[in-house]
Amino acid sequence: MQTADLIIQARWIAPVEPEDACLWDHCLVVADGRIAAVLPVEEAVREYQAAETVTLDRHLLIPGLVNAHTHAAMTLFRGMADDLPLEEWLNGHIWPAERRWVEADFIADGTRLALAEMIRSGTTCFNDMYFFPDVVAECAEAAGLRACVGLIVIDFPTVWAASGQEYLDKGLAVHDRFRHSALVTTAFAPHAPYTVSDGPLEKIQVLADELDLPVHMHVHETAAEVAAAEAKEGARPLARLARLGLLGPRLVAVHMTELDDEEIAAVAEQGAHVVHCPESNLKLASGFCPAARLDRAGVNLALGTDGAASNNDLDMIGEMRSAALLAKGVAGDPTALPAHRVLRMATLNGARALGLGEVCGSLRPGKSADVVAVRLDGPGSQPVYDPVAQLVYSAGRDQVSDVWVAGRRLLQGGALLTLDEGGAVARARAWGERIAAADRPAEGD
Repeated sequence: MQTADLIIQARWIAPVEPEDACLWDHCLVVADGRIAAVLPVEEAVREYQAAETVTLDRHLLIPGLVNAHTHAAMTLFRGMADDLPLEEWLNGHIWPAERRWVEADFIADGTRLALAEMIRSGTTCFNDMYFFPDVVAECAEAAGLRACVGLIVIDFPTVWAASGQEYLDKGLAVHDRFRHSALVTTAFAPHAPYTVSDGPLEKIQVLADELDLPVHMHVHETAAEVAAAEAKEGARPLARLARLGLLGPRLVAVHMTELDDEEIAAVAEQGAHVVHCPESNLKLASGFCPAARLDRAGVNLALGTDGAASNNDLDMIGEMRSAALLAKGVAGDPTALPAHRVLRMATLNGARALGLGEVCGSLRPGKSADVVAVRLDGPGSQPVYDPVAQLVYSAGRDQVSDVWVAGRRLLQGGALLTLDEGGAVARARAWGERIAAADRPAEGD
């Protein structure tokens, strides 16, 4: 009999590899933080002896969800500037607030709040783009969550850096500091084509090739962005990125609401990844990512929430439902992005976009034991014919009961184990009161 650290016995397991599989009455065996086996209950009992056995006979086990695009610390701006178009939201509210409030403590407190929300909703890995990536990485490591932190680059000065070269220098220092981390990886994160000029992008292309890092970037987010680029430069942003050598398998292009057939073909041919953020795009009326067409073209299509300032949550289960329903409506096809495909987008496709496809994203022996259990025994989830369809179309994040990352339990029966949730909420409330008070007109005004 072989020994293991943990056996999780579940009513259903959706391993994602193969995509349409759903295993009934199986066990997931964990040893040294990795998945040792996925096999029927009788075989697991016969072949393995574990230090701990967890029985979840009303649950679906899935790989940990991968939030492929977010700005974690922006949880502290949640609800601050709602019901506005992107340009007014960004230029008139978010960027001024960032100039006034963002510093290391803001990032730490906002990130801890985001981590609590993400763990509670089944996210085990997130791809972040924001200032002070070193602070984000520290918070993620302390909480036991997997993170790809963005080495932000933008043309104008911020609290993080004053010039393009300083952004790159500080980003490379963050990369060097965390390059041996078991949980933290890095990606270059030029903000967008309209905020980063050719010089820094050319340097990023060279460095990304040298260091084998993804390039995480907002691309073709709105029709106005694309039209402005055509008017100013005579080319659409994606064509400019191709000219600079950035359209390729390292590119993680976020939003991509404005794409013609030639661009979709080019993205597929060059092996670039697309991150679909349906709820943020809907809320800001930014447009509709042609998700079904990208999927049919063979593009690796991942899923992200965007930041809580424009979503306004970090709920990947809700994002799966929105992605599936929106794809059907946009395509005029009820078969577009079926439930199992959307689960793959939220797990394995996201991991592959971040260069982590051999680490996480599916429940395959040899991969890290990043695992989420979702209860399907409540009135809103019964009866269960297809557990994955039930997860995508019926379940809510409050049904996430247990979460493991690399075999370490972060959530047990709905209770956070690695974060001070009360403290995170209290600090967030204090920030909210401080920001609101500063924006409130003085008496007599």
